[in-house]
Order: sequence, then structure tokens, then C-alpha cells
Amino acid sequence: MNAESENAPDLIYGLEDRPAPVAAVFAALQHVLASFVGIITPPLVIGSVLGLGAHLPYLISMALMVSGVGTFIQARRPFGIGAGMICLQGTSFAFLGAVLSAGFIVKSRGGSPEDILAMIFGVCFFGAFVQIVLSRFIGRLQRLVTPLVTGIVITLIGVSLIKVGVTDLGGGFNAPDFGAPRNLALGALVLVTIILLNRSNRPWVRLSAIIIGLAIGSLAAWFSGKLVPQPLPELPLISLPIPFRFGFAFDWTAFLPVALIYVISTIETVGDLTANCMLSRKPIEGPSYVQRLKGGVLGDGVSCLLAATFSAFPNTTFAQNNGVIQMTGVASRHVGLYIGAILFALGLFPLLGAVLQQIPKPVLGGATLVMFGSVAAAGIRILARAPLDRRSMLIIAASFGVGLGIAAQPTLLHELPKIVQNLFDSAITCGGLTAIILNLVLPLEQANTAARTGAETSEPL
Repeated sequence: MNAESENAPDLIYGLEDRPAPVAAVFAALQHVLASFVGIITPPLVIGSVLGLGAHLPYLISMALMVSGVGTFIQARRPFGIGAGMICLQGTSFAFLGAVLSAGFIVKSRGGSPEDILAMIFGVCFFGAFVQIVLSRFIGRLQRLVTPLVTGIVITLIGVSLIKVGVTDLGGGFNAPDFGAPRNLALGALVLVTIILLNRSNRPWVRLSAIIIGLAIGSLAAWFSGKLVPQPLPELPLISLPIPFRFGFAFDWTAFLPVALIYVISTIETVGDLTANCMLSRKPIEGPSYVQRLKGGVLGDGVSCLLAATFSAFPNTTFAQNNGVIQMTGVASRHVGLYIGAILFALGLFPLLGAVLQQIPKPVLGGATLVMFGSVAAAGIRILARAPLDRRSMLIIAASFGVGLGIAAQPTLLHELPKIVQNLFDSAITCGGLTAIILNLVLPLEQANTAARTGAETSEPL
């Protein structure tokens, strides 16, 4: 470890530290296990809803493979593309509504599954350029994306993800035994194990906390009968990526909702990158911070471009991996290279992914619950750094009220046009837009403006 990590007692490995291969693989596996279900779930949902079952194995393989390449780019930062941090790229849930809407447009016209995929990947391909262009103007958008706004967005991301973690802990969406005592006990066992191991003073124990927790939970699930190993499906040994395998199509009606979600995804990415900078003990203001944001958002856009080209749905920087960084104390970007290689291998050899899919949902839920909570805590930490005057508290209150209100009552907008539902049926979207709009229209209090100006001129960049 170098001076960077020694000056940050919470970190075992700082951003530029190079862990030994064994330590790096352990850290990388925990990121992969934390995100694996999140990467493959959107293809599963989209495939089942649009009737794409015959193509699902290939879609899942490409999702994993593209996530690996995108994660590698973010960590390696070639030609300034990427943030140079652990920014695991995964299939974005935010695009589900818009992607399904595009699929239904083709389906209503009598299109085949191949026609549906051609339309989806066509509009997503052009939509990726929205994010690529926005990445070049991140510095000028700082009035829109202030620490107050990013803190609100990160907190909403964490709170929204907590619902996913709790659902898994209970047994999974629509599980027949949802909330069964056995499920709750397994989730609690994993949760408690990770918390106790994370408090250890031994770096190796803390580094392995999530893997050990998942292993203990899986073992307990096997003894209790919850984990019954299933025969592996008949899958090809290798899945090779083929550009535009299903063709290419475009429709403005399908494109506009997707383009707007790319804008929202950019705001989410800025929030995730800010949390990552903070956890990695890097500045969250100044020129170096802006350069990381530019590279990170550009990396997201390039990852989405690759995704559309190779039959994967749009990617984004996964917030839960900030929770893994906080839990393990490993912020080394070199671990991101290992993560990328592992994900690529999982996509290239689909049988490996089929094995990981057998981990019971309650076991995964116990692990992800604490990590998603860490994301929300990171958002609160950023909010605590902002001047919490009357104006700021009003923006926070309104944004949380709108965002969490949508999350608490998801059918609120279902009487409105479908396009409105697709765009705003999300706590992150509604709460984030509320924060941005109020931050623009509400005047700054004069005393706060003077204090902030004085702080900016006195702080070295």
C-alpha cells in the first residue's frame, strides 16, 4: 500500500494501489457477486415480457460480456474514456419502461422477435450519443449538478435499491414463499455475517466479508433445503459477440423516451461517480473532479454504444459497487480490470453464469441490503457537506417527497399517457428532476452565496 491508502484509514487499497493478484481477485469477485443478478435481470424481464425466450441465453451472455468491457474501460481509462475508478458497468433498470415501449410498438405492428430487437438496439445505439455529447459539457452543467443535487440523487438511488434488496431477502419478486421465516433467517444470517466480518481489524477478513457471507448463506440454504442444485441447462460452450446480429431499425416515437432516459442516466452517473470519488478519497470539486466526471460519463456512453452494437441493453455505472468499496475498503482501480475480465469470461462461457444463478435470492438479498444502504449513506454524507440552509432544506424536502412518494405509490401516474409513465415512473427520475428544477429557480440566500464564494476562492483546486 502507498501513502494514498495510509492517509485514508478506511481504505485497505487506495485508488492507485496495486493489490496482489489473489487479493485483487477476491475483491473483484465480491463486486461481481453484488452485481451479477442486477446485470442479468433486465434481459430476463424484457425477454419474458416481449416473448424473446429463444434469444435469452444470448442476450444474457452479451449483457455480461459488454458489462465486462465497459468496466475495464472505466478502470483503464484509455484515451481519456472512463473515470479511472472502479465503475462497474451493468444493465440499467432505468431503461426498462422505454425499452419495453419500443418493443411493444414493433409487436403491435406484427413484428417478429428479431424485428423487436432490431428496433430496440437501433434506438439505443443513437441514444448513446446523447450521453456522449453531454459528457463534453459536464463542467458547464455544474450549476445543474451541484453537491446538493448529487447528494439527493445518490440518496434516492440507495433508497430505491433497498427495496430491491428487501424483495430478494424475502425470496424474490412473486416468490410463492415470499417472507417465509426460512428466507428471512437466511438473509439475516448473511447480513449479520457481513457486518461482523467488516468490523474486523484484519484486512483479509474485511476484504472477503461479502464472499464469506454469501458462502455461509449458501451453505445454510443447502442444509435447510432452500438451495437444491439444478441440472445445468444446455448452453453453447462459447457465446461469440456478433455486431447487430438482429439487424438495425429506428423510429422517432421509440427514440424520444429512450433519449430522455439517457439524460436521466447521466445525472445518476454523476451522482454515482461523486460517491465513488468520495469513497476513494478523491476531490468532489475542482478541475480533477470535473475531468473524472467527463471521462466517467463518456465511458458510460461508449459502454452503451457497445451494448447496442453487440445486442445488450443500455448500461450504466452500478451504484451498489460503491457499497462494496465502502464495505471492503478496496478502491484500487486495478481491481476494476479484474472485474471486467471476470464478467467477460462469464459472458463468453455462459455455463459459469448459470452456476451463479443458483445462489438463492434470500442469500443475495442479505448481502445487497447492507450495500444498498451504504449507497444511501454516501448520499447523506454528501448532503451533510452542503450548506443546509432554509433553501437547501426546502429542496431536499420537496425532492424526497416527490421521489419517495412515487416509490411508495407506483400506480400514481398510471392514468396519465404511457409516455409520461415511462419517463417519470421512477423515484430517481422524479426526485432528481425536482431537485434540479428547484435548484435553478429558487434564489440563493445572500449570506450563503457570500460564504460559498469566499470558500471557493480560499480553497486550493
